[in-house]
Amino acid sequence: MLSLLLFSLQITLPIAILVLLGTLFKRIGWIDEPFNQSASKLVFNVALPSLLFVNILKAESGKTIDWTIIGFGVAFTLAAFFMLSLLSHWVTGIREERGVFVQGAFRGNMGIVGLGFCLSAFGADGATLASVYLAVLSLVYNILSVITLNRWAPQSGNANVVVASLKSLARNPLIIAILAASALRLSGIGVPDFILVSGEYLAQMTLPLALLSIGASLSWSGFLTGGKVTAYASALKLILIPYSAAVLGYLVGFRGMELGVMYLMMATPTAAASYMMVRAMGGNASLAASIIAMTTVASLFTTSFGLVAMKALQWI
Repeated sequence: MLSLLLFSLQITLPIAILVLLGTLFKRIGWIDEPFNQSASKLVFNVALPSLLFVNILKAESGKTIDWTIIGFGVAFTLAAFFMLSLLSHWVTGIREERGVFVQGAFRGNMGIVGLGFCLSAFGADGATLASVYLAVLSLVYNILSVITLNRWAPQSGNANVVVASLKSLARNPLIIAILAASALRLSGIGVPDFILVSGEYLAQMTLPLALLSIGASLSWSGFLTGGKVTAYASALKLILIPYSAAVLGYLVGFRGMELGVMYLMMATPTAAASYMMVRAMGGNASLAASIIAMTTVASLFTTSFGLVAMKALQWI
């Protein structure tokens, strides 16, 4: 049992330490709000796109990428989205909260926490599979987020909101990096080594800078403001959805690294980008922040429990 616990802690503890350090650095004044905003922009616009770009270009499709597990992740996400959309009517009677609930319960922070988990658990091969998984699921997440937030937004039906959301989707640096790297792979055009090396340098700062930024921006007051909607969204995001995905994936026949990567990406806390999208569309931003705060902290425990159980059952 001790070995199983150590296995789990080796994966989740490094993430937790960096998040807590971000909180500490903010408290003692080493990180201030302007720095945090700049760091977030740098990660989102440069470092994380570089990480995805390099990982996709360097991926060895025949060895490390199982496209069936990615297809499974897409299908499960679509099914979960449909279920959450129906469930939102029962969770809250306030129209503006439904889209926030749905997005908070399915949209995970795969780009930062998920990649960190997979790298700690499975090394470079796991990070490569996770990058391609992220590449595909990011498109799905963004499209579903636009659909649900526009459906339940106060301005629902406003064509300007839809157009603005679609433009934002088209300008998303992560999607641009994913499409550019995929196009280069399919075309067979070689990328000079100096570009890949430069991209790797930028990519290496993604996880530490992003995790410190998450800790520094974490709204602890969010634990007190979300109420029932936050509790339901958090339980679904961290327990029901990832655990169900792991069990169903096992029954379908997935094992080892593929099953582990899929579970870890599903088990991530709610993405910080969900707050910005809710605020931009005039939704309940404080509720979105509450869900992010709750899931970020609680995920370290729920993910560890899931890893221990899957390791004990010899699924991974």
